[in-house]
Amino acid sequence: MTAVVNPLTPPVRPEYERELAPFVEAPLERRLPLIHRVWQQGWLRKGLILAVLAVLWEALARYQDNDLLLPTFTATARAFFSDMASGELPERVRLSLAVLVEGYAAGIVLAFALTTLAVSTQLGRDLLSTLTAMFNPLPAIALLPLALLWFGLGAGSLVFVLIHSVLWPLSLNIFAGFQAVPETLRMTGRNYGLRGLSYVFQILVPAALPAILSGLKIGWAFAWRTLIAAELVFGAASGKGGLGWFIFQNRNELYTDRVFAGLGLVILIGLLMENGVFATLERLTIRRWGQVR
Repeated sequence: MTAVVNPLTPPVRPEYERELAPFVEAPLERRLPLIHRVWQQGWLRKGLILAVLAVLWEALARYQDNDLLLPTFTATARAFFSDMASGELPERVRLSLAVLVEGYAAGIVLAFALTTLAVSTQLGRDLLSTLTAMFNPLPAIALLPLALLWFGLGAGSLVFVLIHSVLWPLSLNIFAGFQAVPETLRMTGRNYGLRGLSYVFQILVPAALPAILSGLKIGWAFAWRTLIAAELVFGAASGKGGLGWFIFQNRNELYTDRVFAGLGLVILIGLLMENGVFATLERLTIRRWGQVR
């Protein structure tokens, strides 16, 4: 009997192995030009921006030619280094930062306590929502007259207004970060039996860390500018004052170059905190862990 061949069945082809020549001509890694590699350094780009601003400042001051209104950058730099060498500016900064640390730390503790209560109970959420709606729009410097009545002329009044300036924006950021935590992580924590503070600090805080760090930066900026503004109004405790009081005194004595030196130091401390402390903290935490790009 003759076998019937199905014309739709493809023929079976024999297998074979083809030997390939070894690949030895790998393309060399192309390196970027030196100027491009240098330009990728963030500190250099920011330094160039500051240098351009200094040149513009110098040119505008020389064009105006009135040191009482706008001293030159070089005159301000001389006043800055002179006061740094005499020890006056470092002492003023020490007094200001000592008060700032107290108020900032107290504001952080109260913000975490308030947001922990808010994520735990409905009453806490209502309390946080009501208090932030009431006090967050209220400028901290507006509370200074009350602070003077309650705490007197001293560091206690400054700490009070600093707590107010830090507490509400930081609480809002932390609570928003807690609210954005995925439900999967929340269920994981509950499945492990986490409740209360252990649930907050082991599940919510790590997941909401980008929002928390953002709130800490905002709180720092609010506290720093509130402190300088309060010291411009008053700041002499025990016959001494902080950096804001230094600016106020030199403004009264018409030492405009020293006024700008004090303002420049305020800006410099802000840059160091932003690009030093907070940038390092972000690099060691949320950037390393892949929570932000």
